[in-house]
Amino acid sequence: MAQERLTKGSLRRERFSTSVRRLRGFWALYKQSHIAMFGLFLVLAFIAVALAAPWVAPYDPRALVGKPFERPGEDHILGTDQVGRDIYSQLIWGSRISLMVGLFASVFSVAIGTAIGLVSGYLRGPIDTVLMRITDLFITLPSIPLMLILAAIIGRSVWNIILVIAVTGWTGTARMVRAQTLSIKERPYVEAARSVGARDSQIMFRHILPNIIPLIFANAIVGIVNAILAESGLSFLGLGDPTKPSWGLILRHANEVGAMATGRLWFIIPPGVCIMLIAIGFAFSSYSLDQIMNPRLRERRG
Repeated sequence: MAQERLTKGSLRRERFSTSVRRLRGFWALYKQSHIAMFGLFLVLAFIAVALAAPWVAPYDPRALVGKPFERPGEDHILGTDQVGRDIYSQLIWGSRISLMVGLFASVFSVAIGTAIGLVSGYLRGPIDTVLMRITDLFITLPSIPLMLILAAIIGRSVWNIILVIAVTGWTGTARMVRAQTLSIKERPYVEAARSVGARDSQIMFRHILPNIIPLIFANAIVGIVNAILAESGLSFLGLGDPTKPSWGLILRHANEVGAMATGRLWFIIPPGVCIMLIAIGFAFSSYSLDQIMNPRLRERRG
């Protein structure tokens, strides 16, 4: 018994040390890319701002703290909106909503797509046919009108927006995971596991899924970008949560009062720049991760 415990402890230590070596090797490759480091800097900067919003924002984003359409100045760095709310405070708190929607919507959509792709690719047969026809149906439906319809039906709240984006954004992940599963399930180690009596669930989650996780992770980061852009678009169109400050909602208010036509650029440029920068940050990180995790791209890069 003591020998068995010693063996298990040695295996755990070996696995831990292997994981540490892999992480160090990954970081060594990642920091070689200037694009990757720039993207990481942008993402971490926005995360820091979102976490520090209660201390960084000078005012409550919903409070009327000034005159309508005040120009940027000492009291209001980015001026005020049409009812006297501080735009800078709305911008800071809006980072929380954008990151929250992006992260949760991406996680949910990737989880749905991974489950469908894994089951479809491994089991094949009628189950594969049914799941892929459902996937094809969602692919053929135009995503923006579908999001608008769902958002209008289920109501205007942050969690409803997350649900809408997740329901409409899983198809790409499902296709990718299915293709990888079809390839991996024919490899010798999977056949060996099947021959010794491993259950289908064990093979899928212990042997196939770990080999797909790097691609899923890179795909999830792209999903964050798509979710942030989708949330901004829905809020701009009036289908976002009106009680939560977001960058899309700021742009909607700016559009309603004709900020561009009247020269109130402090109202419209900052949220647009923030959306652009956070999208660039995640896009650069995803591109670099894909290069590192995909052996063919890594060879081409080298």
